[in-house]
Amino acid sequence: MRVEIGTGVAIGDGVPLALIAGPCVIESEEHVQFLARRILDIAGPYIFKASFDKANRSSGSSYRGPGMDAGLRILGRVRDLGIPVLTDIHETWQAERAAESVDVLQIPAFLCRQTDLLIAAGRTGRVVNIKKGQFVAPQDMRHAVDKVASTGNDKVVLTERGSSFGYNNLVVDMRGIAIMRKLGRPVVFDATHSVQLPGAAGSASGGQPEFIAPLARAAVGAGVDGLFIEVHEAPERALSDGANALRLDRLGALLDSLRGIDALVRGAEVVKTSTPSQIDG
Repeated sequence: MRVEIGTGVAIGDGVPLALIAGPCVIESEEHVQFLARRILDIAGPYIFKASFDKANRSSGSSYRGPGMDAGLRILGRVRDLGIPVLTDIHETWQAERAAESVDVLQIPAFLCRQTDLLIAAGRTGRVVNIKKGQFVAPQDMRHAVDKVASTGNDKVVLTERGSSFGYNNLVVDMRGIAIMRKLGRPVVFDATHSVQLPGAAGSASGGQPEFIAPLARAAVGAGVDGLFIEVHEAPERALSDGANALRLDRLGALLDSLRGIDALVRGAEVVKTSTPSQIDG
């Protein structure tokens, strides 16, 4: 299945590897404009992502974002640049308002079983990106897909972001990519949240960004349709999830390698295996 997102951007069958990228949270309008334009220069057409409210921070005192009104205004101005935009929603009432300013509504992993939220997102007619919960088997994401589809909205994307592996750790089972693709929906791999160490820094999450590249390469090799990568020019200063963000100046080289792998994988899917030669003897 192929899902069109904005002008000139799509995810799914017959389309090269898609990219969803941006900061975890909106830090300021100037910062969003800087990153949106810089990523476009590096990556070409892509989907910008940022949250107007990070309602699931580890600590209640952590920075959450500028809020809905200011956040959607900022994201709308990115969209005015011709860049499709994705943002999270956490409550049903946010769906319709957010849909006025963005192209993709994202359901956070913790909320992927929230029926009312999925239905509210589906009713907007926007593309809905559902992150697979850390506690959900990949085959069980069919229920989340069905909830959105029950509204008549067939534009659903699924995102793998790792599964809980004991306390403060995640593991990625690459079989999940193949399993979720069998549900007939494009599948994205979240290469940065998959290296997160939830709650490992006490009042915040830690991360292992050195594993972003190898996991991303493995996911593209497994046939994923798109990559979700949170980037920041200075992760050590990021106001949210800097511990697992990719440094902006490393994005170009990583994309080059991933696009090369994607081309090989997609080529392998269409090349017929030749008949092996007979061995004498």
